[in-house]
Amino acid sequence: MRRFSQRRILVVGDSIADQFIYGAISRVSREAPVFILRHEHTETVPGGAANCAVNIASLGASVSLISVAGEDEAGLGLVERLTAAGVDCRGFLTSDRLRTTKKVRILAGQLHSTRQQVIRIDYDGEPLNDAEFRERLREQVLEQAQAADAIIISDYNYGVAGSDMSTFTRDAATARKIPVFVDSRSNLRNFSGFTSATPNQDEVEQLLGKQFLNNGELCSAGEDLRNQLGYRALLVTRGSNGMMLLEDGVAPVYIEAVGAREPVDVTGAGDTVMAAYSLALASDSSFPDAARLANYAGGLVVMKRGTASVTREELENSVLHSELA
Repeated sequence: MRRFSQRRILVVGDSIADQFIYGAISRVSREAPVFILRHEHTETVPGGAANCAVNIASLGASVSLISVAGEDEAGLGLVERLTAAGVDCRGFLTSDRLRTTKKVRILAGQLHSTRQQVIRIDYDGEPLNDAEFRERLREQVLEQAQAADAIIISDYNYGVAGSDMSTFTRDAATARKIPVFVDSRSNLRNFSGFTSATPNQDEVEQLLGKQFLNNGELCSAGEDLRNQLGYRALLVTRGSNGMMLLEDGVAPVYIEAVGAREPVDVTGAGDTVMAAYSLALASDSSFPDAARLANYAGGLVVMKRGTASVTREELENSVLHSELA
C-alpha cells in the first residue's frame, strides 16, 4: 500500500452518474395507494468507470479516466466531482450529441428511520456511433497509456469499452508490457488475452448458463473459463462467501469475507474491488495478496451507503486490525 502513491492507473470505460434522491414518508396519497415522499436532498456521485477511478484516487494513486458523457447537468456534474476527487479528466470527453448515462435511486423512510432504496430508474446514454469521437478516444488511450503502470477496462455495456476499444487498449498495454484488467458486467467472453478479471459469481453463472452448488463446481468451471480467455488469473467475488482466486498453474485460493455478514449497501462494490486489486498488482503484489487486499477494500465499502470509496488509511487500518491479518 505504501507504493500506491508512486503508481498511475489508466481507467477506460463507461461512466455513470449515480443519483440518490432521499425523502421522508409524509402520508399516503389520495390518488393511489402509494406513499408520498417529502424531498430531503439529492446527491449525484460518479458511478461505473468513474467510481473505479475515484476509488484509485482515494487509495492514494494517480489516475486518468477515458470516458464520455453528455454536456447535460449530469455530465457536467460528473466532471466536477471527478476533478474534485483528483482524477485526471483530460480523456473524459463530453458532447452535446450524447446523453449521460444516469441511474436514479429513490430512498425513503420514516422521519427518524434509515432510508431504504425503493426503486431505481435508469436513463441509458446514446449509442457511441460517432467514428470521429471514437478515434479521439483511441488517441487518448495511446497518449495516456505511455505513463500508466496498469490499465483497467470498466465495461458496463454502454459502448465505451466495446470490443474494438478493448482490443485496442489491450494492444497498447501489451506494447508497453503493463498489465490490463477487465471488469465486465455481461460481456466477459468478449475480453480475451487480458491479465485478469473480477467477475462476481452471479456473472459467472449467467455467462456459463448454470448455477454451481459447491466450491468444486465453481472452481472447475472458473478454471475452464480462465483458460478459454487466456487470463493469468480470475478473481471471482462471492459476496458474504468471500472470494475465489484461480491463478494459472497454482492451486485455488479461497478467501473469507471480511467484516459484517450483512452489507449496508453493495452499490459500486465491484468498482472498489477492481481498484484495490489492480493497484496492488501494479505495485508488485502477488495475485493472492492483491486479492486479499481487494477483499478488505470490498468489506469496507459495503458498510457505506451509496456509491462510495475507500481511503488508503482505512484499508491499512483494516488489514492491521483484522483477525484474518
